[in-house]
Amino acid sequence: MSRYFRITITHSVLVWGVLLMIIPLWLIFASSTHSNSVIYNEGMQWKVGGELFENYDKVLNKRGGFTKEITASKIFLNSFIMAFGIATLSVIVSMMAAYSLVYFKTKFSSFFFWAIFITLLVPLELRILPSYQIVSDLNLTNSYAGLILPLSASAIATFFFRQYFRSIPDELLEAAKLDGANSWKFFVDFLLPLSKTMIAAMFIFMFVYGYNQYLWPLIMTTSEKYWTVVMGLKMLGVGGSADRYSYIILSLLTPVLIIIFLQRLFIQGLFQSK
Repeated sequence: MSRYFRITITHSVLVWGVLLMIIPLWLIFASSTHSNSVIYNEGMQWKVGGELFENYDKVLNKRGGFTKEITASKIFLNSFIMAFGIATLSVIVSMMAAYSLVYFKTKFSSFFFWAIFITLLVPLELRILPSYQIVSDLNLTNSYAGLILPLSASAIATFFFRQYFRSIPDELLEAAKLDGANSWKFFVDFLLPLSKTMIAAMFIFMFVYGYNQYLWPLIMTTSEKYWTVVMGLKMLGVGGSADRYSYIILSLLTPVLIIIFLQRLFIQGLFQSK
């Protein structure tokens, strides 16, 4: 009886946790399929309405902004480019940094690692002005490079890759040396294939991090051509509540799809880092 009781409690907690996350999303989605007048008069709706395609088409193709030229479709593309660039560069830079820290042992390896790791204590808001000054001096404002490059070095990704590389047996390195593999060949032919789950995990983590950025794009962009998803809800001047709900659902699609397709590798990567 005690075993069945524990199972019942465990599954009950899981079910309530799932409902706690799904119910608000369902309310937003169902409400996004009704007209603005229904939302204003009756509040959020539980049932799907008949304005699904009209509302989403209006949000995607409505022109807004100061020049009335920017659309939500362009904003979603900007956020995808920014998030994809940050995630890709972060994975590459972090892997190379972790590789050098683990396999190129020097007297200052630990110092260099802690110097990188301690940057986690310095939030973006604290270094936003010097970062902007550097990017401005390099004439990278209002560009994808300016949005991506300053956020493409991740201490947390370096930490996870370092922990994973340290778990790889030293015998693998010795075997590679016997086969005549140099440092670059060992990295490409051995570590990269072994690290695919960790790469997927860090890619998802950094993609969501880049996709949700608000302060940095807000400061970096004076041109609405580079507006991102988080900026767009306010900047576009989306009309009624149903339009806002439609925009929220559309903005969730990209990171949700990335997580769904890479979920298995993401979970394996997190466990392998321990």
